[in-house]
Amino acid sequence: MGVPAFFRWLSRKYPSIIVHCVEEKGKECNGVRIPVDTTKPNPNEVEFDNLYLDMNGIIHPCTHPEDKPAPKNEDEMMVAIFEYIDRLFNIVRPRRVLYMAIDGVAPRAKMNQQRSRRFRASKEGVELVEEKNRMREEIIQRGGYLPPEEIKERFDSNCITPGTEFMDNLAHCLRYYVADRLSNDPGWRNVTVFLSDASVPGEGEHKIMDFVRRQRAQPNHDPNTHHCLCGADADLIMLGLATHEPNFTIIREEFKPNKPRPCALCGQMGHEIKDCQGTAREKQGQHDEFADTMPAAEQEFIFIRLCVLREYLARELTMASLPFPFDFERSVDDWVFMCFFVGNDFLPHLPSLEIRCDLFLLKGYLTQNGYVNLERVEMIMQAVGVAEDNIFKKRKEDDAEQQGPAYLTTGQFAPHALGRRDRPEPVQNARHQAYDMRMQSREQHNKSSAGPSDSSDSRGVKRKAEDSDSEPEPEDNVRLWEEGWKQRYYKTKFDVEVTDEDFRKKVVKSYVEGLCWVLRYYYQGCASWKWYFPFHYAPFASDFKDIKDMFTEFEKETKPFKPLEQLMGVFPAASGNFLPQTWRNLMTSPVSSIIDFYPDDFAIDLNGKKYAWQGVALLPFVDERRLRAALADVYPDLTPEEVKRNSLGSDIMFVGKSHPLSDFIHELYRGTEIPVELCHGIQGTLNLDDDPILPDKPVRSPIPMLRDISQNSAIGVKFKDPHYADGFVFKAVLLPGAKIPNKVLKPGDWEKGNREPWRPQLVTLLLFTKAAIATIEELHLCICRVLFIKLLFDSVFRFVGEESSILKWKKCLNVCISPSNGPH
Repeated sequence: MGVPAFFRWLSRKYPSIIVHCVEEKGKECNGVRIPVDTTKPNPNEVEFDNLYLDMNGIIHPCTHPEDKPAPKNEDEMMVAIFEYIDRLFNIVRPRRVLYMAIDGVAPRAKMNQQRSRRFRASKEGVELVEEKNRMREEIIQRGGYLPPEEIKERFDSNCITPGTEFMDNLAHCLRYYVADRLSNDPGWRNVTVFLSDASVPGEGEHKIMDFVRRQRAQPNHDPNTHHCLCGADADLIMLGLATHEPNFTIIREEFKPNKPRPCALCGQMGHEIKDCQGTAREKQGQHDEFADTMPAAEQEFIFIRLCVLREYLARELTMASLPFPFDFERSVDDWVFMCFFVGNDFLPHLPSLEIRCDLFLLKGYLTQNGYVNLERVEMIMQAVGVAEDNIFKKRKEDDAEQQGPAYLTTGQFAPHALGRRDRPEPVQNARHQAYDMRMQSREQHNKSSAGPSDSSDSRGVKRKAEDSDSEPEPEDNVRLWEEGWKQRYYKTKFDVEVTDEDFRKKVVKSYVEGLCWVLRYYYQGCASWKWYFPFHYAPFASDFKDIKDMFTEFEKETKPFKPLEQLMGVFPAASGNFLPQTWRNLMTSPVSSIIDFYPDDFAIDLNGKKYAWQGVALLPFVDERRLRAALADVYPDLTPEEVKRNSLGSDIMFVGKSHPLSDFIHELYRGTEIPVELCHGIQGTLNLDDDPILPDKPVRSPIPMLRDISQNSAIGVKFKDPHYADGFVFKAVLLPGAKIPNKVLKPGDWEKGNREPWRPQLVTLLLFTKAAIATIEELHLCICRVLFIKLLFDSVFRFVGEESSILKWKKCLNVCISPSNGPH
C-alpha cells in the first residue's frame, strides 16, 4: 500500500509491537540434513492456528532478488519459493490452516497503479541497458577492465501477473509442493491447506481477509483463533485491525537499510554503476574458488503484534466526556480510515497531509461497518482546508532547514534497528545524558552558524549536509508555499482554471467515491470491480464542500476482468510476449484501435518530489468499452490452453490422509457442504477438481530437479466460500420493512446484547435457488415453512441431546433446501 514510511513511523511510535522471531535451524549429521520437527511447540512461545501467506511478497524476492545472485531458470525460482515457505512454516508452525493467496485479477481501481508500475519497470529496464552500454564504452576507452558481457535473457518481472504462463506453471508447482509436504512432513499432517492461485480474482491480501471475515461469521468459528499473516505491505496492518480479531499477528522480513548490492556492470560490491571504474576483480580464495559466491546474511523475520498495537491505540484514542458513547472498536475503524488520507493504492494523496481535528466537533464517528459518514468527513476536510496555506509554508520551511537533529546520541537513547536482539547499554544517569545532549546540540548549532565544520564529538555523530544527494532540485512550477498556489495547481495539473467550479466538484465527487470504495473494500470486500479514480491528482482539502450527497451507491453486479484482459490493461508493449500473437499486435500495430493505450514513452511528473520513482506517471487511462470492443475480434484466436488460462478459478483445498476430512472428501459428490465438526469450524462448498490430487496416486513433479511423489497422502478439492456457492442466492430472513444489518463483527458485540462469553453475531441466512421464488406470496410461504421447521426442531432440542438434534436439523435442511427442488 502506498503509505510512505508508515511502518517506520508506527514502529518508532509504538516500539513494543515489534518482536524478533526465534527460528530453529535444521541440523546436519554425517552430511545428511535433518529437518526441523515442526510438530514440537513453537520456540516463540505462542501457538498459531492459521498462517496466511500473501504470496506475491514471496514470489518477487525469490525470482529477482536484490542482494544475491538471481536464479538461473524457472525451476530454481520455484525451489527458492518452496524454501521460503518452509522457513515461514518452521517459524509460525500453524496447527489448523495454511492459506496461500496469489494476486488474481485486481479491481479496476488497483489496475491503474499496476499499469503505472509495469510501464515504469519496462522504461527503467530499457534505460538501465542504455546506461550499461554507455558506461561500458567509456570504461573500455579509458583502458579499464570489465568481464565479458553475458548473453542472458533478462527476467521480466511483469510476468508475475495473472494470465501468464509463468503464473500457470507456479500454480501447478505449488500443488505439487503442498502434496509433497502433506505426504512427508509430520508438521503438515493435520493442517488444512488452501491454495488461491492467480486464476481466483482479487488481490492476495484481500482474498485472505475475505476468508477470515466469512469464516468468523460462521456459528462454529472459534473466537480464540490466533491468526498470523505474512506480508511486507503496510496496509496489512490496517487490514488486520479491520478484522477486529483479538489475536492477530503479522510476520515480515526485518528491514535492514543500505544492504550492499553488486554493480550492474562489473558485478563487484561496494559501488554503483555510475561509480564503476573498471578495476580488475580481486581473487576470491586461493584458487578463486569463491568467485561465483556472494556473501549475504540470511534475512531475519520480525513479528508485528496487533494485539499490542490495539492496547496502544486504546490508550491514545480513548477520550472522556464525549457527547456520545465512546466505542473503542469504532474509533479503530476511524483511525484506519484516517490513514487512507496519508496514502493508499487507489487514490492519490491530498496535497496537504497534516490532519488535526477535535472529535468533540464531529458529534460521532466517521465510519460504521465499512460505510462513511460524509457529513463528518467534510468537517475534517474543512478544518484542514483552513490551515492549508500555513501547512504548505511550514513544509517549505522544514525542507529548507533540512529537518532532523544535528546531533545523534549514542547508548540507550540512540536509534537501533527494529527487532534487534543485542540491547544498548543502559544510561547510568539520565539527567546527565539529557544535559549532554542539549549542550552538544547547542554547540553544534553555534559551530554551524559560525561556519562549516567536519568535527564530531565522541558522544555522538554530527549529520553532514554533504551526506545528502547533491543532485539539483527539480523545478516546481506549482510552488504551493507562495500566493496563488491553488490557481497554479489546477492550471498545471488539470489544465483548467480554478474558477471552473463544475470541474473541481467533479474531481471531489470522484475522490469521495474513492474514500467510500476503499473503506468498503477493507471491511466488506470489493464493492465494485469497475470503479476507479479517473484523475492523476487529488483535490485540495478546502475543495470538499457539500459532499454529503455526492455519493449514493456503487453499480451492482459488476464483474472482474479476465486474466488476459487484465494483461492488456496493465502491460506495456515491451511485455507483449506474454500475450497471444494477435492480442500482442493490438499493442504495436499502427492501425490498432487502442494503440494510444500503449505509449513508447511517457512523462513522469515529479509533483514536488525529488526522485522519479516518487513522481506521477502520466499514462492514459484505459477505456474499458474500447478495450473490450477491440478484443472481441481476437478472442476466436485463443488456443484451448490460452482459453483455460483466461478463465477464473476457485480456491483449492488440500488435506492429508490422516485429516478428519479426508474420508469425507473421498466420498465426495458435487456440491457437498463441509461438515463443520471435521475441519475446525471451516464452512464452504466442495466441488470435484478437474485435475485432482488423490491419496495413493503418484504426483508427478513439474520441476525436473525434484522427485515425483510415489506415496502420496494428500487429497485436493475445489473450495468455495459460503457466500459464493454456485446456483444459490443468499437471502436474509427479515420482517417486512426491516433493514439488512451490514454488520462488521467486533469482540464486544455479543456481551453487549447477551451478557455472555463472546461468540460472533450472525444474520440468519437461507439458501434459495434463483428460480425458486417468483412472487412475494411464494417468498412469504417459504419463510413460513422454514419458521415451522425451526419451531419443530426447537421442540426436539428440548427432549433430545444437543448433538443428535443438530444432526437431525442438518439432515432436514438437506432435504428441505436443495439446489434442485428449492425450499419445500
